[in-house]
Amino acid sequence: MKRLSIIILSFTTILFFTTSCSDFLYDESDQLIYAEDHDLTSDADTLWNMAGILNKMQAVADRTILLGELRGDLSVVTDNASSDLRELANFSIGATNQYNRARDYYAIINNCNFFLAKADTALRNNRNEPIFLKEYAAVKVFRAWTYLQLVLNYGKVPFITTPVLSQDESEKDFPLYDLKQVCQYFIADIAPYAETEMPGYGTIRNTNSKLFYYPAYVLLGDLNLWAGNYKAAAENYYKYISTRNGRNSAYPITTNSVRFARNDLRWMSMSDSWSASSFGELSEALNSGEVITVIPGDSLPSEGNYSQLPNLFSSTEGNEFKESIRPSQAIIDLSAAQKYCQLTTSGDYVSAPGNLTGYQKGDLRLQAVYTTAEGSSMMFNGKRIENYSVIQKQSSRNVHILRRAMIYLRLAEALNRAGYPRFAFAILKTGVNNRVIENDIIPNYPPAEADFLRSFNFPNNDYVLETAAEQPTENTMGLHSRGCGYTAGNNDYVFPDDSTISDSLARQQYQMEQVENLIMDESALELAFEGQRFYDLMRVALRRNDPAYLANKVARRNGTTDATLQSLLMTTSNWYLKLNQ
Repeated sequence: MKRLSIIILSFTTILFFTTSCSDFLYDESDQLIYAEDHDLTSDADTLWNMAGILNKMQAVADRTILLGELRGDLSVVTDNASSDLRELANFSIGATNQYNRARDYYAIINNCNFFLAKADTALRNNRNEPIFLKEYAAVKVFRAWTYLQLVLNYGKVPFITTPVLSQDESEKDFPLYDLKQVCQYFIADIAPYAETEMPGYGTIRNTNSKLFYYPAYVLLGDLNLWAGNYKAAAENYYKYISTRNGRNSAYPITTNSVRFARNDLRWMSMSDSWSASSFGELSEALNSGEVITVIPGDSLPSEGNYSQLPNLFSSTEGNEFKESIRPSQAIIDLSAAQKYCQLTTSGDYVSAPGNLTGYQKGDLRLQAVYTTAEGSSMMFNGKRIENYSVIQKQSSRNVHILRRAMIYLRLAEALNRAGYPRFAFAILKTGVNNRVIENDIIPNYPPAEADFLRSFNFPNNDYVLETAAEQPTENTMGLHSRGCGYTAGNNDYVFPDDSTISDSLARQQYQMEQVENLIMDESALELAFEGQRFYDLMRVALRRNDPAYLANKVARRNGTTDATLQSLLMTTSNWYLKLNQ
């Protein structure tokens, strides 16, 4: 990757020193890397230009996680954290903060705009194959993803869809687009390329290059979810699931989980097939199908685009064993509040006792990824290390931004808000296949809804639910079972309803809000420390027109309410960074 970026920089580079919007585009000499008259006319251009865009993506990789994590309620900064990280956590981000650089997003956008303007999609090679079509589709998605990140973090942003190649062009007054406008534009822009195959350049530094791309169907789902087009969002997520491994293929949630040994009622022995397959950098994770998209990082700190996330989230030799980020009291409390349900080989359902200590109480996913030794020490190279802390999720050189569980959680969120909370709840409790849809979901909705519900085709032979018998073909479970045992048999984890509400619409609204709360809790338990939380809270708060939903949770991340932070976040404009450059 580094070598390719140097090749791209051999193109004539444009450098201007300007102000206003142009600062985003011309602050540094490598922000725009193509000359105005350089057309893309050869197959060699595809690799060179894609490498240049991926190089620009690396610049925003760490903040993609940090902006979504530190402003949420699941992580806190330690005394070792830099002032920039502390500003993120306190929503006091200044103009010089290294994570407040909108120009880095516009560097990606301007490179994408250039590619889209210059690439000849009709051009074919000597095998009569289109040279630029795959890359053209991928760049469309890169640009849409970047604009979505930009508008989620800045609220309203200058909207530019043509390459800016001169100082005069950079000084134009570009329109400001808000979240709704960005979503509407890019839903239409990338939809025609949803089924176009993404490029593949083989394995680069032990990583399959197909992981460098964000799937178009998933991004369409994200855009529609933010825009409030819930049926369309659900259809997009399902389309990805059903075509991810080929047309009409299966992509089940799997039965990977963290569990106590089945017959161990002393609650001392456990197994973990979840963490390594979900987010590690080993081939097991990257090839299991759980990891979908990464932003590739350099392998050495000296190479310039080396991710600092491992040194921020964990005690490492690189930070002298002084981590900057730890789990919050909020995620510790939420995890402990869950009820673990054990299913023995004799068919008995047994709940774990409430007096278990540490992170073995409740949901087991936190203890699977978080290791701490508060009040104790370890020896490393002859040096005693005190109070070390390791969050395994952020331990790789590549920055992971999308995985399978996120798709299923967003599918549940979309289906719930589309008016099908029982469908959404089934994704959490049992998992879904056609039998569940026919027997447990369709009977609870008007006949006119049946065709839409059946359009989500999860064949029983391809999506085999976890059962008490533990058949080897099982590959589907409720997401809550990943950390809470056999949730299908947990009589305390039930569909939320209130039969005393006589009005049917009011009753459905109650169901949807309560299921949404469960989805957000599940997202916290499954996705903590992966940079999703602030955006999840924001999406629900905006949907409910209730700033307190976000403000109250973030203000209580330390276990008690920070009244100053709560008051600050009741004003939605304080959720966003300022375009200070």
